[in-house]
Amino acid sequence: MSDDNCVIRPLEPQDREAWLALRSKLWPASSSEQLASESTVTAENDKEAVYVAAVGDSIIGFAEASLRNHAEGCRQSPVGYLEGWFVEPGQRSGGVGRQLVEVVENWARDNGCEEMASDCVLGNTIGIVAHEHLGYRPTVKCVFLKKSLVPKAE
Repeated sequence: MSDDNCVIRPLEPQDREAWLALRSKLWPASSSEQLASESTVTAENDKEAVYVAAVGDSIIGFAEASLRNHAEGCRQSPVGYLEGWFVEPGQRSGGVGRQLVEVVENWARDNGCEEMASDCVLGNTIGIVAHEHLGYRPTVKCVFLKKSLVPKAE
């Protein structure tokens, strides 16, 4: 798809249902309730932004960003953080993803950021390569571990 027909714009209230559907595709392990509760971005919150890619009445992608005090591998504060980025598979490789990321990078610049960061699951080769195509470089590779603690026997 050519990106000529695509408009990148801030999330609007009428986009919420389509945006939540795309979020569930990006984060399929999360419940719809969890994704909805995390999606509290509002016009009053100047530390978060969501942009959507629209073709006509269809939302085909989104990018979520925030301002963080710190991000691994970054030296400046605040840091723009690409929290989530998704384009429908049939709409990829046409420049839509790049446009979304450039818009959130400009938003971060406008908010005083000199650096941008993101994260990707270690096994997400497509995501890592997509980030690298846009100039992002790995900083720290990390695996999070957990252990459930059972009550001590008395």
